[in-house]
Amino acid sequence: MEKLIITAAICGAETTRQDNPNLPLTASELAEAAVEAEKAGASIIHLHVRDHDGRATQDIEHFSRAIDAMKETGVSAIIQPSTGGATGMTWEERLQPVNLDPEMATLDCGTVNFGDEVFVNDVPLMRRFAREMKDRNILPELECFDAGNIYNALKLEREGLLPEHLHFGIVLGVPGALAASVKNLLFMVELLPDGATWTAAGIGRWQLPVAMHTILMGGHVRVGFEDSVQYSKGEPAESNAQLVSRVVRIAGEVGREVASPSEARRILDIGKGRR
Repeated sequence: MEKLIITAAICGAETTRQDNPNLPLTASELAEAAVEAEKAGASIIHLHVRDHDGRATQDIEHFSRAIDAMKETGVSAIIQPSTGGATGMTWEERLQPVNLDPEMATLDCGTVNFGDEVFVNDVPLMRRFAREMKDRNILPELECFDAGNIYNALKLEREGLLPEHLHFGIVLGVPGALAASVKNLLFMVELLPDGATWTAAGIGRWQLPVAMHTILMGGHVRVGFEDSVQYSKGEPAESNAQLVSRVVRIAGEVGREVASPSEARRILDIGKGRR
């Protein structure tokens, strides 16, 4: 099988230090977490940032400080900012980090209930985000929380708004969206077009089961504090690197090699025509 790309979602928008005191929040903490995760085997760092009070923000200056800190500390992994932000943010707020011209960014592919709130991603918003990423040669990770999200992404492809290589992010277990299960993972993957690559993430206690099955299915894996702050039931994770290391160990047991950042760029077809 193709080498395994591991994404470390190191912070998220919802998790707090009450959930896990080891959560990185400041630019320097995010940089340290990214370095540790890359050394453990991650080749993509999925990035949310927080303001000075620890609240989710899409402010470009906070992203710039975090990304600069990562690069200064030697991170060579792909840095993938979120354009999802947090529920209730305007599209203008959410789109800010693409102005930093990252190699990748997330593109959420459908409106979905998100706990007690609604995460709005209507088709005009998706088109706007896709056009901006295509103009800047940023590879979108097409975030799909339900089956209809995949069809929305394929609509964007038919309209010529996506790059030749499609990369999907399947996220299972968000309250209000498609539940996390092996059956649902198989269902979602069967809907993907030929030639696409995909990463899967399971929320909460499903982080590990989804990762294990994804490794065997030939997909790529996302783990980290954004999706679960527990290493096992009742045991808080020490770090994002600890969660990455477990995936590396499991992949090794089944004979699947882990991709380096440069190998991940090749697999995802990143780099051609970059500014």
